[in-house]
Amino acid sequence: MKAEPAYQVLREQLRNEIAVGRYPQGVRLPTESELVARHGLSRQTVRRAFQDLVAEGVVHRVPGRGTYATETGRRYLRQLGSIEDLMSLSEDTTMEVLTGLHRRVDVDAASRLRLDDDIVYSVVFRRLHDGIPFVLTMVHLPEPVAQPVLDSPDLDQGATGTHTVIGLLEPHLAEPISEAAQSITVAPADAAVADAVGCEPEHAMLRVDRLYSDASGRPVELSVSYFLPEQYTYRVTLRRSS
Repeated sequence: MKAEPAYQVLREQLRNEIAVGRYPQGVRLPTESELVARHGLSRQTVRRAFQDLVAEGVVHRVPGRGTYATETGRRYLRQLGSIEDLMSLSEDTTMEVLTGLHRRVDVDAASRLRLDDDIVYSVVFRRLHDGIPFVLTMVHLPEPVAQPVLDSPDLDQGATGTHTVIGLLEPHLAEPISEAAQSITVAPADAAVADAVGCEPEHAMLRVDRLYSDASGRPVELSVSYFLPEQYTYRVTLRRSS
């Protein structure tokens, strides 16, 4: 059997030590130099182990002070590389509808959906992982897309479940969703966002906008999400084209 790479062995050891409380809040993890000397490893091996733990949200670095375990130890990590990955959010999170699917006027959303009028159908929900809210999302739909799910109990106010909006929509679409154009910025939490995820108003949030299109290039859904950085790590896998 092929031996596990040294950086993975060290990564799992540090992860286990964090899990059992060896490095509680305010206690610094060993430095790269300390781990090199303690385990007889190369600096590159130690650095790779730390990089993985940082990417997973298990630890965070404080410039000039060192590396510390993430306070909650329960930050949610998603690794995204496909439409299927976005749909799989339903596998380990709970969707809680705060404002049910309804008809409204929204000039900006209608424009981004390339609609002829200003009418969209919107639903507002938050997602929780292990009972902890980490994102508030507003989804906007063109009327023809929204019609088949208007009576869906999964999109009523107060509904909870393990599903995604695109997962509910796609069986009713004439063509499958084939693209999600995404932009990521930093934005302050307004009162609604702050209340939904349990942070202070004006707290810096990770804003992720996604415009989903079908195989013919028609926009079918616009989602605007505000992620709480303390509870969410976003990872994208980039592959070299052949």
